[in-house]
Amino acid sequence: MRELSKREKTEFNKLQKRLRRNVGKAIADYHMIEQGDRVMVCLSGGKDSYAMLDILLNLQRHAAVEFELIAVNLDQKQPGFPERVLPEFLDRLNIPYYILEKDTYNVVRQVIAEGKTTCGLCSRLRRGSLYGFAKSIGATRIALGHHRDDIVETLFLNMFFNGRLKAMPPKLLSDDGSNVVIRPLAYCREKDLLDFAGYRDFPLIPCNLCGSQENLQRVQVKKMLREWEREYPGRSASIFRSICQVVPSQLGDTELFDFSSLRVEVDREIHLPAIRAVNL
Repeated sequence: MRELSKREKTEFNKLQKRLRRNVGKAIADYHMIEQGDRVMVCLSGGKDSYAMLDILLNLQRHAAVEFELIAVNLDQKQPGFPERVLPEFLDRLNIPYYILEKDTYNVVRQVIAEGKTTCGLCSRLRRGSLYGFAKSIGATRIALGHHRDDIVETLFLNMFFNGRLKAMPPKLLSDDGSNVVIRPLAYCREKDLLDFAGYRDFPLIPCNLCGSQENLQRVQVKKMLREWEREYPGRSASIFRSICQVVPSQLGDTELFDFSSLRVEVDREIHLPAIRAVNL
């Protein structure tokens, strides 16, 4: 951690407490971690996963339940990837970790045409590798570093481009029923995590696979939400609360709510009045 001024220390302490409180609340609300869990913490080298590991390590020292933490990074063989950065960082923390090597970079480059979005395939390949490895080490939880802004952005991506009211749940059972995925940062703002990474001076590793890709749908949604937040502060928080307070009867999914059985009991013996105009 870099040297901080007195004012910076005060701000950092407030920020750290807020992030730890938010993570602790998310874990409690969704029963993310329980006694004896082995949590595989997916570390990408980005600000979010670094912060997640830092906060979970603190929680591990102070929590009422005992659980294991195992850090895992997937080296996707991107050109110029700094292979020693994460091992050296994790060695200093003195926690168990694995570096998985899988050349998904060239797979994506071969499959996706030049200029097309690579993130979808890259994400699926990465997720498949990590899920399989979690089973091999007996992990009972897989912790991902998605934060509140990621969740809200995903809601709009699915609405705008997939026609589905769907986001990222704070806790998820994988489709094959083999893994439980948790998102401890679900209540945390991206801005707080960015500031936290700056204070902690994490050795950040950028993703060079896709470059900037400014036309990505997620980039455009992020820009939209940022403009909304600037014009109406607190809007993102309100949208996130709506994700957590769904009222199925006020939507339109016939699989989620039984609209067909909606009816009222009326007196069938009531006869219509003879006159056509009725004063109420």
